Amino acid sequence: MRRTTLKMRPMTMTNKMNAKRTGRQPQQPRVPKRDVNGILLLDKPVGLTSNQALQMAKRLYRARKAGHTGSLDPLASGMLPLCFGQATKVSTWLLNADKVYEVEANIGTRTDTADADGQVIEESEVTTVTREQLELALAAHRGEIDQIPPMFSALKHEGRRLYELAREGKEVPRKSRRVTIHEIEIETFDPHRPRLRVRCSKGTYVRTLVESIGEAMGTVAHVSALKRISVQPFEDKPLISQAQLEALADDPAALDTLLLPVDSALEAQPDVQLSANEAFYLRNGHAVSHVSRDVSGFVRLYDENHLFLGVGEVLDDGRVAPRRLFTMPENSAG
Repeated sequence: MRRTTLKMRPMTMTNKMNAKRTGRQPQQPRVPKRDVNGILLLDKPVGLTSNQALQMAKRLYRARKAGHTGSLDPLASGMLPLCFGQATKVSTWLLNADKVYEVEANIGTRTDTADADGQVIEESEVTTVTREQLELALAAHRGEIDQIPPMFSALKHEGRRLYELAREGKEVPRKSRRVTIHEIEIETFDPHRPRLRVRCSKGTYVRTLVESIGEAMGTVAHVSALKRISVQPFEDKPLISQAQLEALADDPAALDTLLLPVDSALEAQPDVQLSANEAFYLRNGHAVSHVSRDVSGFVRLYDENHLFLGVGEVLDDGRVAPRRLFTMPENSAG
């Protein structure tokens, strides 16, 4: 049986002319992907979904692996932490972190999405409120409160996103969830469009919060503008704009200088410095005896060269057990 070997011919001028006539363009070479490790604090612009923002940054970094840590609606702007490479392993901690928002409420109108991107479904004659009314409504929403997630959300019901069902005109029962409003204050008072500053726990829907505040004042309301100021523990950290990333698109080394270390997401956890012997056994999955200051719970682990190893947990007997280990380049010190 004879084998036929196919030889690929280079693209000739005739081939290029034929491709032009048929509307098919020659296949462009793929840009090689690279390993990127770190956290980018993106200043998400209004109009992009969180996934669109992620894909944009991933493309500019030419990164093999990346993920975002909690969605921002297209209407919203502000801090969107993007985790590259090994940093995707800390995304759970960022998803569970407290967040700070600035939100503008539009008094007197309710929409189907609870924000300005939706269709108006209810209007009230009460389109302005007093500062005293607003202060009383805010006081009633501090601390632990129960929220029913909106239909226009990314939560799932029987395998489908709620917003997909909402767009089909369907509404399904949703379980109430308890969230914590640590702080809520008037940033700028306007009787029709007050601006508020909110520090809240994970899972809080600011759109639902604004609707509830409107109801407490005897009217309706929706979010007309929303900006996420920070995600713990990245308070007061500078944000990186899309324009900054695009300006450095041809300089991977410069792009990498914009990334925070992987362990920066875990600053709230105490650090434990291990000896070479302890680090060896811990890397192999063993709990190790470690004499250190009085710490408990989850801890950041470093080897004798201060290379970040991952997350461990201090056991009742004082040993430190590995819980999530990382594979970091040798030059990625914490």
